[in-house]
Amino acid sequence: MSYPNAVELSVADGTTMQAYTAFPEAAATTAVPGIILLQEAFGVNAHIRDVADRLAAAGYAVIAPELFHRTAAPGFEISYDDFPSAAPHFHGITPEGLTADLHAAHAWLQAQQGRVQADKIGSIGFCLGGRVSFLANAVLPLAAAVSYYGGGTHTLAGRAAELHAPHLFFWGGQDKHIPKEQVDTVTAALDAAGKPYVNTVISYADHGFHCDARGSYHPEAAKEAWALTLAFFAEKLG
Repeated sequence: MSYPNAVELSVADGTTMQAYTAFPEAAATTAVPGIILLQEAFGVNAHIRDVADRLAAAGYAVIAPELFHRTAAPGFEISYDDFPSAAPHFHGITPEGLTADLHAAHAWLQAQQGRVQADKIGSIGFCLGGRVSFLANAVLPLAAAVSYYGGGTHTLAGRAAELHAPHLFFWGGQDKHIPKEQVDTVTAALDAAGKPYVNTVISYADHGFHCDARGSYHPEAAKEAWALTLAFFAEKLG
């Protein structure tokens, strides 16, 4: 399956990866900042594509790569109530594969000469993508990065010293999937490395609070986090 605005990227390991793209109207006449948008465990689905469109409306060129492309067909999506179907693909990703995917998405944005500012690229991810956004900040010369409830980010804490850009984190205080100890592991590593970050815990929000297709959606928390996200990108990406 495909969708409008899809592109195919060649990845360094010889695989091909589909990605959703969105551009603001301004990109027709001037170069704009770019953002790599990183999916949840359920694919580059309607919600992720909507986030891409919202970022484009805010003035950013966006690419959302399909991180499961090695194990799933293009356009692969999974219902939010069917994580067992996502599990094989979720467990099939590797840091090496993700790094190759991130480089491919970043290179595509940089290649959009006249449309994207090559030195003003950020990343944002949700759930699985929150962890991958942290990895993106470590392996790419980003200007900003954002992670929403990135489960497993603590497993990358040893790479904190590699971060290139300020990082904004959002966590739900009611999130049983990500214990406070894991969040503390991430922030302690960043403190030890002297890296700039903003750590935001929304006490009344659960995991997935930003996604209006999930039962854990929290409109107020989503609105507050999105406003801070746009302010952060505006400051760091210009």
